[in-house]
Amino acid sequence: MLDNFSDNISIVLVNPSHPGNIGAAARAMKTMGLSQLCLVAPDEFPSGTATALACGADDILSNARVCATLDEALADCRYVVGTSARVRGVSLPLVDPRECARNIISEARSQGVALIFGREDKGLTNEQLRRCHLQVHIPTNEEFSSLNLGAAVQVLCYELRMTQLIADDSLEMPKPRSHDLASMEDMERYYDHLYQVLMEIGFLDHSSHEKIMAKLRRLYGRIRPDRVELSILRGILSETQRCLGVGKQ
Repeated sequence: MLDNFSDNISIVLVNPSHPGNIGAAARAMKTMGLSQLCLVAPDEFPSGTATALACGADDILSNARVCATLDEALADCRYVVGTSARVRGVSLPLVDPRECARNIISEARSQGVALIFGREDKGLTNEQLRRCHLQVHIPTNEEFSSLNLGAAVQVLCYELRMTQLIADDSLEMPKPRSHDLASMEDMERYYDHLYQVLMEIGFLDHSSHEKIMAKLRRLYGRIRPDRVELSILRGILSETQRCLGVGKQ
């Protein structure tokens, strides 16, 4: 993700209190193709808990920068975005995650960008937000706005990835495995088999054979089963007949 300028985007966690959130943030970053993690005065790091919650994103943790102050973490950056759960009294442009991602992607093409997250219980202070050029707010449910730090990092990293994929016209969803559709010849064999079984179980005893079969044909015509699906249906019919045979003995 983000081609060769992903290194220009740093995720900065300011004074994280729980090492598990550091690991969760590292995992969120790696799933979305980002690698630059910076920790400002973390309460506990390195940590086995962080490694466990990273779930394989160990390289993100191993290469993380640890800084004593936010100023040190931002020293080489040219553009800084601060996250805030609450709208603070700071005169900053306020955007949602999607618009934030567009700004960051644009800036990161030519210079270092930092996306900073505050401490879990307090967020970023006004003084820390004053170091930012932009403020981003995740529009959570007003009645329950509590968002875990790792989850907040995931939201922003996801928007960054989606913005870049769309900009590059490279958004491709994985295609599910598929099989050839059943041929008309195979479908006709199935209808004959189905009719036979419905007769054997007495389903058509008090119904119009033609009307029921016509409705079933329309049903399967909408579904358009593939070869494997039709094979399963035929297997069900055959097993039904086998059971009927057992019951007659």
